[in-house]
Amino acid sequence: MAQNQLLEELKEIKKEINSIKKNMVDKDMILSQDDFDALTETAREKKAGKLIDSEQIEKEFGIC
Repeated sequence: MAQNQLLEELKEIKKEINSIKKNMVDKDMILSQDDFDALTETAREKKAGKLIDSEQIEKEFGIC
């Protein structure tokens, strides 16, 4: 294979890799089913008034 042809193929591969990088999803931005379930449960508990905030915890334990 001629050197120029190799260089052209490498340029194409580089373009494809750059395109893949631009369109890749950040794995840390994807919720697992367990994460989703935990967030859903927390939202329900918050709506039901079952959660206490950190200020309350600090007061109860005399941290503040």
